Amino acid sequence: MKNITCIIIDDEKDSCDRMENLVSKISGIIILTKENNPETGIKEVVRLTPDIVFLDVEMPGKNGFDVVHEIREKNVFPTFIFVTGFDQYAIKAIRSAAFDFLLKPVDIDDLNAAIERFIELKNEKMEIIIPEKLKTKYMLTEREIEIIKLLLDGKSSLEISGTLFISRHTVDTHRRKILVKIGIKSTGELLAFINNFR
Repeated sequence: MKNITCIIIDDEKDSCDRMENLVSKISGIIILTKENNPETGIKEVVRLTPDIVFLDVEMPGKNGFDVVHEIREKNVFPTFIFVTGFDQYAIKAIRSAAFDFLLKPVDIDDLNAAIERFIELKNEKMEIIIPEKLKTKYMLTEREIEIIKLLLDGKSSLEISGTLFISRHTVDTHRRKILVKIGIKSTGELLAFINNFR
């Protein structure tokens, strides 16, 4: 697997620096930038499209949940790992589609475990190969490719939403866009088309 890219967003400089120090100890991860301002963090995530965003919850101006929402509204879908000292946010974080939740002060073993789960999920997604010419011809986005792979694997919209940490409504919206782009009317036709295209 290629190097994993990440961005750290935390308004507390010491926490940001500590997270940078921990992440830098894990091989195969590149820190693109670290930001202490949530607004700047959003801009950098959209510009650099990292694989992972390590994100504080309690920040002035915008909290972590606001940041997640705004980034997804811009059609950028990194994996979010919340990092906070307030464990009461854990359930809300999970429900807001965070991939994982780390409690401050972050333990290197917990960080390693989160990265390993991320890699496992990525590897599972990569098992099904979609031809490059199909992506190019129909201008399919990376998110649409992920959804097609999971459909080919027999997953329902509900199962896909759980795997990709997005809402079922978002999955169904992507499915409709895929059908329109390719010019077919049903998921059954889509699966047959993809299999024949190979």
